[in-house]
Amino acid sequence: MNRHSLLKATLSLILVQVLSFFITGSALAANKPHKTDIKTLVIVSHPYPERSVMTKGLQQAAESVEGVTVRNLETIYGFDTRAIDGAKEREITRQNDRIVFMFPTHWFNITPMMKAYLNEVWGSVGPGLWRGKEMLLVTTAAGGSSTYGESGRIGVKLEDVFTPMKASALHAGMTYLTPLAFQAISASKLPEYQQRLIERLEK
Repeated sequence: MNRHSLLKATLSLILVQVLSFFITGSALAANKPHKTDIKTLVIVSHPYPERSVMTKGLQQAAESVEGVTVRNLETIYGFDTRAIDGAKEREITRQNDRIVFMFPTHWFNITPMMKAYLNEVWGSVGPGLWRGKEMLLVTTAAGGSSTYGESGRIGVKLEDVFTPMKASALHAGMTYLTPLAFQAISASKLPEYQQRLIERLEK
């Protein structure tokens, strides 16, 4: 088999795997075979939804858990950072005890729409709305140990990149949970990532 044929076969196999993940994920979301006793709000954002594989797959996993409400910012508001309905989002927040932020690591930060969400929903009120709730970050990154960790280029672990989110949680009187941070991500590992997320949400 020549190099071109091998590459074509490999790409075809990856495509089949990704499609099967989404089909399985859709079925899981419809059946909701999992459950949590903690009312959970999952705020999802991806700056390039049409390219999303990991975030989309993780969102499907979250949607398979009864007791979880998922809000995808780009699906609801598009890319208009001024369109976010702060009053509505705060009312939804009041109905939940755990807030999950799900996003790809975007230049060592959260996404633009998620930052706009925080500005609009959190910025106009005091911390009382979130007091006593839990915050969990779920993030993905293509970079691995050459980027993250003490020996990596940036010198800190992926989960420590989001110290400002931890500061926001503590300032608001929330319990900051250990982030679920996936680095050096691979499409073939998506089922593993989905299972780990479901296990965290079920607790």
